[in-house]
Amino acid sequence: MTDALPYRMYLLALDDTARGPYDRTRTGFLVRAAALTELVLRGHLVESADGVRRVTAAGPAGDPVLDGVLEEVTDAPHGWKTLVRRHRARTLRAVEDRLAVLGSVTVDTRRRPLPPFSARRVTVADPAAVAALTGHVSAVLRGAGPAADADTGDAALAALCAVGEVPSVAPRRDGHGGRADRARVDALTGRLGALAPGLEKAVRGLRTTMVAAQGGMGGG
Repeated sequence: MTDALPYRMYLLALDDTARGPYDRTRTGFLVRAAALTELVLRGHLVESADGVRRVTAAGPAGDPVLDGVLEEVTDAPHGWKTLVRRHRARTLRAVEDRLAVLGSVTVDTRRRPLPPFSARRVTVADPAAVAALTGHVSAVLRGAGPAADADTGDAALAALCAVGEVPSVAPRRDGHGGRADRARVDALTGRLGALAPGLEKAVRGLRTTMVAAQGGMGGG
């Protein structure tokens, strides 16, 4: 299993019963946001006064999915919200395919008589590893030590799981990780502000963005 954030986010979003992501639309946003966060952590994207810029001196990210996202960020600056929304379905598919190549999952594509005409069924190769990942991120979300001490990537995953109400980590009945955990989620999300204030703002607004997308206003 790769430790890069978009792959971990995808595995956290998997639903055994559905044999795939718990919600493909939401997972697309979450995986995309995780990929952008990973690129910031690796020093490939920076936030400037006029938007998000690619750090060309940093070279390639060395991962096909991350490099694909990085190539989309041209010399013209973009906003984080735009980058999270852009090509999210493509990024989700690329993450899924890459995990299949790595042997972390098996993807079975089946034809259907009605739209959508194909469906992907995903099987995890190592359920114990995914369970360990889920337990770790759940512990970060629910208070395993001060939020300020959490690994930045783990904090980002926990915050994304909360805003996306990912069932394995932050089921909907708990809202943002539970009423008592709202301050915790706020603190974990705030960790992104040290990387890029605009990225933190985009993640905080992601719930509204996802609801709009599921209502047909999300773009491609």
